[in-house]
Amino acid sequence: MGASSSAAAPVASGVSATITVTPEYGYVVLVLALSNLMNMYLTINVLKARKKYSVDYPALYAPESHKYAKEFNSVQRAHQNTLESWAPTMLLMLVVGLRAPKASAISGLLYVLGRVVYGYGYATSGPGGRMLGAMISHLGDFPLIGLTFYHGAKMAELI
Repeated sequence: MGASSSAAAPVASGVSATITVTPEYGYVVLVLALSNLMNMYLTINVLKARKKYSVDYPALYAPESHKYAKEFNSVQRAHQNTLESWAPTMLLMLVVGLRAPKASAISGLLYVLGRVVYGYGYATSGPGGRMLGAMISHLGDFPLIGLTFYHGAKMAELI
């Protein structure tokens, strides 16, 4: 183990708290950075689909009457669905990473890789193509939810 760094932060009651960040927390930060590449990949998919299927801004989705509504909307929905869970999942990863950085980073990585598979599958095969990616994503986000409860309960001395 290498050196760790810590910083004191004032709390509303005037008491300070110290958060210790170990070198392993760097894995968490790297997964956070990787998640931005995931979002760029999904964004580029939508931009390409807009051009390919002639769906202009400001329309978020193609209307059902559009010749390629299913194709475009599948690409767009993959991105939109990811945006719905991305920030909360990354926040859980950052918090859990303070106590369990390797487990947190692995879970976050599974989520990120799962979302790439999800986006690819949804874009190439429609709604049915998203299932493998969803399963991989949930191998990452569900453990983060559980670990958040676990470490929160331990910190609160409930367990």
